[in-house]
Amino acid sequence: MRFRHPDGTTVHLAYCTNVHPAETLDGVLAQLRDHCEPVRRRLGRDRLGIGLWLAAPAAQALTADPAALRGLRAELDRRGLEVVTLNGFPYQGFGSERVKYRVYQPDWTHPARLAHTTHLARLLAALLPDDIAEGTISTLPLAWRTHFDTAAATTAHTALTTLAERLDALEDLTGNSIRIALEPEPGCTVETTADAIEPLTAIGSPRIGVCVDTCHLATSFEDPATALAGLAAARITIPKAQLSAALHAEEPHLPEVRAALAAFAEPRFLHQTRTRTAAGLRGTDDLDEALTGHVLPDAAPWRSHFHVPLHAAPAPPLTSTLPVLRSTLTMLVGGPAPLTRHLEVETYTWQALPTALRPRNRTQLAEGIAAELTLARDLLVDLGLKELP
Repeated sequence: MRFRHPDGTTVHLAYCTNVHPAETLDGVLAQLRDHCEPVRRRLGRDRLGIGLWLAAPAAQALTADPAALRGLRAELDRRGLEVVTLNGFPYQGFGSERVKYRVYQPDWTHPARLAHTTHLARLLAALLPDDIAEGTISTLPLAWRTHFDTAAATTAHTALTTLAERLDALEDLTGNSIRIALEPEPGCTVETTADAIEPLTAIGSPRIGVCVDTCHLATSFEDPATALAGLAAARITIPKAQLSAALHAEEPHLPEVRAALAAFAEPRFLHQTRTRTAAGLRGTDDLDEALTGHVLPDAAPWRSHFHVPLHAAPAPPLTSTLPVLRSTLTMLVGGPAPLTRHLEVETYTWQALPTALRPRNRTQLAEGIAAELTLARDLLVDLGLKELP
């Protein structure tokens, strides 16, 4: 979906296909047929943007076979879909029964991460619509925080500097500019937007900036205005933003609130949980850890890294951080010029929701994704953007 900002800039809105994980090229093609095109049709649009997730095996297959890449581009066109952004965070195995910490491997200290992201950049340059010359790729924020020492930081810096040089060469070759966005996430080396400033300043390339994920921002209790002002002051770009909402519990000391939270503690994904105290931010690596043993103070609200559907906040006594999304989006695209041109709805947890809230079939999933995109569309229109055909 495309929108015209009042300053004339085109702003893109997509939804991320990591909600339909596939490891192979055949699986990706099936996603387009079984999920993405039905969402487009449900929205009544001739064209729908998708934030494509390509697992490493699929990316490698496309890189090795130019004919297959041309076939993917043709299939996107045939189904009324377009790609200007990729989700390069998960490497593979995102559809496994247990993902948890595995999603952070390989990190930016491993050669495989540089090779994979290079493949993605080359593929995206070939997949961009003919009238678009800029693409973006979100990626993990260097590494999970443990075992990340000075030597690891140096290795990651070298890898990202090398990537920036490759992206310069790619633009010289194709005429298309591909930018990378580190996605701050609770528990990672770059947990907040403030944490991103030092390593990105050291790299010093406009090719590499920050992906502002509004679920992660809210989970870490970052103030959107402070976060965006900090990035602007440091001249760190925002190539991409992910529109997502975290799980919010206002009174986690109450038994009924803990019971409601427990329904969201599930074995597949990591749900980092945070609270603010007088001594600063406190947290656990997962929601079930926060709920057992009273290891997390419960005198103030908790937020958990669980991407809840944008249009459907959990039932009381829980809610979502949709207000953080709204205020962040206002600052990102509601001003005289947009701070980012690529927006991606990223609710990958539909099948991890409590059983009663999960979609029971493809039709219900398509309805839910379409409802999220409709909410995002309405927010953009309310900010003065005009939807384009």
